[in-house]
Amino acid sequence: MESSFNIAIDGPAGAGKSTVARLLAKELGFLYIDTGAMYRAVTLKALREGVDLTDGDRLAGLAGMTSIDFQPLPDGSLRIFLDGEDVTEEIRTPDVTRNVSLVARIPGVRKHLVELQRKMASGGGVVMEGRDIGTVVLPDARVKIFLTASVQERARRRALELAARGEAVDQHRMEEEISKRDLVDVSRETDPLVPAGDADIIDCSFLPAEQVVKLIAARVPAGR
Repeated sequence: MESSFNIAIDGPAGAGKSTVARLLAKELGFLYIDTGAMYRAVTLKALREGVDLTDGDRLAGLAGMTSIDFQPLPDGSLRIFLDGEDVTEEIRTPDVTRNVSLVARIPGVRKHLVELQRKMASGGGVVMEGRDIGTVVLPDARVKIFLTASVQERARRRALELAARGEAVDQHRMEEEISKRDLVDVSRETDPLVPAGDADIIDCSFLPAEQVVKLIAARVPAGR
């Protein structure tokens, strides 16, 4: 199977990018890379070390001294390692979620992580998801997708995810947090969240992940 190309999936928080990208990668035999997890890992490290999240220089320096690795599992999911420590669950805590957009908007942080992401995808055969994959990280990706969904639906999905982990969440508050995060993501000066000009936009508000995967798979060139 020819897998020398990459697939870029972008979209706002809670649109289902991770689930769709993981299922798609498994179906195609590609490697799944969750770039959001990388920004979460840097955010977790900054919170642990008490770094001021408005101090761009310190955050950029911190990112430059941070090791982030992925360990693929048979089901297509990933374990995330921060400086050798498995932080897969910890990077999904509400505290990290509330602050990750503040860290991700720092140009120095983005520069370092984009370099890592491009290196990971240099050999092709990657399904990479995030917020600037089709526009910045992999502008030459063969297939570019922008997933979106209503704020209400995204908040509902996130609330269910947290509830499954035993965390009580108020959906109205979740809608407010997602809306604030959207504003930060689309208005940041460096690599804002926007669809690539040649991306296919899919509104998955009322579509199950499996159907979205079929829609994307249909866009993969025959014979790959």
